[in-house]
Amino acid sequence: MTLAAVRRKTQRIREFSALPFLSIAAVSVLGASFRAAPPRITGGPINTGDLAWMLTATGLVLLMTPGLSFFYGGMVRTKNVVSTMLQSFVAMAVISILWIVVGFSLAFGDSVHGLIGNPATYFMFTRVGMATHPDLAATIPLVMFALFQLKFAIITPALITGSFAERVRFTSYLLFMCLFSVFIYCPLAHWTWHPGGFLHRMGVLDFAGGTVVHMSAGFAALAGAMTLGRRKIHLASETHMPANIPFVLLGTGMLWFGWFGFNAGSALSASGQAAMAFATTNTASAAAALAWIFFDGMRGQRPSALGACVGAVVGLVAITPAAGYVSIGESIFIGTVASVVSNLTVHWKSRSTIDDTLDVFPCHGVGGMVGMLLTGVFAKDVGLLSGSPWTFLAHCFALVFVAVFSFAGSYVLYRATDLIIPLRVSDEQEEIGLDLSQHGEVMEESVATPERILAKTA
Repeated sequence: MTLAAVRRKTQRIREFSALPFLSIAAVSVLGASFRAAPPRITGGPINTGDLAWMLTATGLVLLMTPGLSFFYGGMVRTKNVVSTMLQSFVAMAVISILWIVVGFSLAFGDSVHGLIGNPATYFMFTRVGMATHPDLAATIPLVMFALFQLKFAIITPALITGSFAERVRFTSYLLFMCLFSVFIYCPLAHWTWHPGGFLHRMGVLDFAGGTVVHMSAGFAALAGAMTLGRRKIHLASETHMPANIPFVLLGTGMLWFGWFGFNAGSALSASGQAAMAFATTNTASAAAALAWIFFDGMRGQRPSALGACVGAVVGLVAITPAAGYVSIGESIFIGTVASVVSNLTVHWKSRSTIDDTLDVFPCHGVGGMVGMLLTGVFAKDVGLLSGSPWTFLAHCFALVFVAVFSFAGSYVLYRATDLIIPLRVSDEQEEIGLDLSQHGEVMEESVATPERILAKTA
């Protein structure tokens, strides 16, 4: 059977409606007809040094999403590489539009009792312009702050995709991604980062997203793995063979590089705190990468490129909430502890019936929790070791609250999505691979596999 025949066979199992196009068409018309309004409140003058750094940091954070696509794409089987990578790329487009329409308002609009932003505050980016904002962006244009925060909103749903890789329907993913961003991510961002958010007022510290990004993605990933169920190869206890380890290495390098913008950029200024966050980010990742492969070696396993890459990312995750609040020495401890705990969680998960394909929960969920707790321990002047227990207690409360909210809320959204569009592909589509069944595209190396599969069933 030729590749063309394979593609023709997959035509009849594709599903797509006119609704996605009509949605973007409606937003386009709204954008053309909507007129921006002047800001109601403005801050002081723009600091050009801060602006230059934030332009750079925003670009670095955006680079993380293509990096994630290579990181995840190299880990899945060959017949699912294109689909897995596309899921990260499409997040950049979908969330960019959603953020402009209503996401930024929900996260950073005028606070409604500390629970959510008023959706009318910055609807369609109205009042988001070149002026500064005294509370959100004191030395940079508000539009710069909004775009920097957009990159965090983009990568969060992209992180989740690793948990249900190789079995999720593309259209269902698009819908879930929008629902998650509106109902999970934006409230968490408001609670934690908005000056009026209730977790922020409690004293919860999340420098760059350990809670908002990684814990939320990790627990949503766990809910997704449980909702979509196990892959056929997982049920058969077959070995999962990564498609391309060099892709994983490349993706790790891009993530590590981009993470400097993720963490150091969260200082929102070209300052000493940004420099310290830069240093702790690099150090924690290095410590975690070494801890992962050395811990594997102590247990009789050979040091692997995949293990070093996963360990490095766990270190980046763990230092994220603490980056601007801890010393360089403390970042080594945070990276090492998170690496060992996540390694053990991956080992436990591999013995369970949970099919989190790319270990999103053990790495991002658990790594985020470790980082959040250790932030409460080490945070300068307000941490447990500084003689102030309140921050640590607030972090313990926030950890439980965010875990329950992210898991339960995501579970409900998965079920709602499944009622509208079935979440999981058919058995035939899973066997063929998502590259062909969902997109009609395939890596050259995987052509033989779906042809052989279809030849047997033709």
